[in-house]
Parts: sequence; C-alpha cells; structure tokens
Amino acid sequence: MKKTIAFLMLAFSLTGSIYAQTEDQDKTDEEQGKVIRMNKEMFVDDVFDYTTGSTDWKYKGEKPAVIDFYATWCGPCRMISPILKSLAKEYKDQIVVYKVDTDKEKELSAAMGIQSLPTVVFIPKIGQPQIIVGAADKATFKRAIEEVLLKK
Repeated sequence: MKKTIAFLMLAFSLTGSIYAQTEDQDKTDEEQGKVIRMNKEMFVDDVFDYTTGSTDWKYKGEKPAVIDFYATWCGPCRMISPILKSLAKEYKDQIVVYKVDTDKEKELSAAMGIQSLPTVVFIPKIGQPQIIVGAADKATFKRAIEEVLLKK
C-alpha cells in the first residue's frame, strides 16, 4: 500500500512538473509576441466570423496566418510547437502564427472541422485555407508558407 501511494505521489508530481513547463513555455512565446494563443473571439474578430452562418470564406487579417490546432496531451503537437515558434520568428514581418487549444476551444475546433491533431491551417490573404494534418518537418512547413501564404 505504501508503495502504491508513493508511486501515485511521484506520478502526480511529475505530471504537475510537465504541465508547469508547458505553461511556462507558452508564456514565453506570448511575451515574445511570436506565437499567439487564439480563442473563439479572436478568431471571429481577426480571421473569419463563422457564427454568421456564411460559407463564403473571406479572411479578415492583415498578414497571412498559420493556425496550429493542438492539445497539451498530444505528443506530435508538442513536437511541432518549437518548429512553428522558429518559423514565426523567421517570418515575423510576413505572417502571423496562432495556436488554438482544441480542449479549451471545442466550438471553434468543431466549426473548423478539426478531427485529428495536430492540424495546421495555412490561411492566405486571398484564397482558401490549406491544411496539414499530423506532424511534419520544418522543410514541409516552410514549403507550405512559401507556396500557399507568400506566393506572388
């Protein structure tokens, strides 16, 4: 019994430590202004107002956008997070990178048809959004940014 209690205490302390590190990393991203946490209200104001029932896509943003739909428990989501952070820094004057926690933003995730994680949506200034489902490498994301978001 003592071993079970000790094991549970260790498991809870490790879980808390991992969660705290994830939260600290997210706060660092926000402070640097590189990857922006997005909620439903921001999406409706800055990207597309899906609440009107309109299916005619018209992006509201000033710069092309990348939106990472993720969950904190998702291993592949954690794998691509530093890649997207790096790309946000690299393309800081050309695009904006957002992240949406699908567990906290269930309505938005459902409205966007998110069924698998991670799902990364590339939104050009003009035209339809394109997606990558699943983890990809930096070269694949760069190619999508160049071909979908920055094509002239």
